[in-house]
Amino acid sequence: MISEARTVPKFSPGQILITTNAQQLLRESDVQQALHRHLAGDWGDCEPEDAAANEDALLQGERLLSVYHTAEKVRVWIMTEADRSATTVLLPEDY
Repeated sequence: MISEARTVPKFSPGQILITTNAQQLLRESDVQQALHRHLAGDWGDCEPEDAAANEDALLQGERLLSVYHTAEKVRVWIMTEADRSATTVLLPEDY
């Protein structure tokens, strides 16, 4: 049996939260995949300068923001607070 390697998270997410809107519109598998990518430092579809800002934020203790799209083209944001107390899954209109 071959086991899938698990990526070690680059940071602690703190409490994981999801907005009501995102919870209603997103499949749990999409949320889990996006969270896994975010914690691994895969910032998704954000602009290159935003991805670079996230890399700096890892070192400086700043807020992190990732952008993903589901197969249905729904845009998903994941934000981790600067103090790493919470990570929130939301849709842009929830911000």
